[in-house]
Formats: sequence, structure tokens, C-alpha cells
Amino acid sequence: MVGELSIKGVTKRFRREGEEDVIALNGVNLNIKAGSFVSLIGPSGCGKSTLLRLIAGLSDADEGELQLDGKKIVGTSYERGLVFQNPTLFPWLNIQDNVAFGLKVRHIHRQNKSLVKEYIKLVGLEGFEKSYPHQLSGGMCQRASLARSLVGKPKVLLLDEPLGALDAFTRMNMQDELLRIWKEENMTMIMVTHDVDEAIYLSDKVIVMSPRPAKIEQVIDIEMGRPRARSNPDFLQYRSKILKILNFGGNVEDISYYI
Repeated sequence: MVGELSIKGVTKRFRREGEEDVIALNGVNLNIKAGSFVSLIGPSGCGKSTLLRLIAGLSDADEGELQLDGKKIVGTSYERGLVFQNPTLFPWLNIQDNVAFGLKVRHIHRQNKSLVKEYIKLVGLEGFEKSYPHQLSGGMCQRASLARSLVGKPKVLLLDEPLGALDAFTRMNMQDELLRIWKEENMTMIMVTHDVDEAIYLSDKVIVMSPRPAKIEQVIDIEMGRPRARSNPDFLQYRSKILKILNFGGNVEDISYYI
């Protein structure tokens, strides 16, 4: 299996003219097993998205090294797909052409036409191939963004709050879709989220990050089978534990009712 990530002593600074540097990440060490689903959670501005961008190759570390399957990450690569919070579809292209765009840029579309249809079907958009982004809901556009990232067969799929802009019911449906796709594709997925329940529901591991300059506060193994019930006592214990680490306090025993 491919898609194992190693992050060793990674520090990232943002330089500001006439002011002190902002240290976004400070000596981060992390190993992510191939084929796992991992969530990064922490306060806003703690460096979660910065770490994702370093893995994607959109930015370079000032210190330390990132490796994918033992090879140093240098620049962007189709091996590392990235899905943003808002669908970044081209409005002048229909869904089929949006999904096929990366293959055309790499000049491998002709021999991989069947993949475009396959991934449009995988994300549940069969029948909407000729539709344009403005004709679809936010959830459907995010599915198209997923298909566009998946069609390149990345080893690692990076998800930067991909469900944050969706309504609650669409979000829960999309969580199940992510899990289904992850199982079918057998790839490594790393997701940034601010939603504790979402992190527990989806992940093998939840990585809790400290406020800036960020470091890894704790790595929590979610030892629950799937599918997971959000009302399960173990689920609630994990939620309480993560909230405590994030300094929001409270115990499961303190909760007298659940919605």
C-alpha cells in the first residue's frame, strides 16, 4: 500500500516586513500510515491548513522535511490531491470537463476517458455530466471537486475543511460519502476540520494541534468500529477528551441531555 507520510521537525515561518516573523508551525513531527483517515483539529490560525499546504507542495518548510513513501516532497504533484472548503470549479466548464481538466493538462485524458465517467459515478453525479456549476447545489459542486481530485489517482487526498460551507444535513451525508470513497479507493486521507464530532466520526486518528506556534498537542486513536453512532458513550468520551485538550472543558457526566 502507498501513501505513507513522514513529517520530521517541520517549522514554517511567515515573514513580515518591519515586524517579527509569524511562526505558524514549530518543529512538527508526525507519521501517517498509508491508507489511514486522519483529521487535524485545533484553534483557528494554529497552522492546520499551513501543514496541509506543505504536504501538497504549495509551500516550503523553513526547517525539517516532509516525505511521501520515503521520497522528499518537493513542489506539487498529482500524487497529492487537494480539495478546498469551497468548490474551485471552472464556471465556464461543465462537470464532465471540470473533472477531466487535470487529465487534459497532463495530456493523459484520451487514454483515461473512462476514469472521468467512473469518478463522476463514484461521487453520485451520474446524469449531471453536462450541467454547469451554477446549476448545481453546493453539495453537488463539492462532489464534483472531489471527483476532479480523485480522477488523478492520488496517493494522498488532502481535504481543507471541504464540508464547512454545507448545511448540517448535507454535511452529514457528505461525511458518509467521504467514508465510502475512502474505503473504495484505499487511499490516505488527511482532513482539516473545526468540527470535533466530524473528526471522531470519520477518522482513524485525530491530531489535536496547539495554538500558534503550532505543535502536535496529542494524537488520539479512535478505536471504534464503523459505522459510528454519535450518541455512543465511547463517541461522547472521545468528544469530551478532545474538547478538554482544546480547553473547552466539560465531562460526559456533566451532560444531562442530548439532542
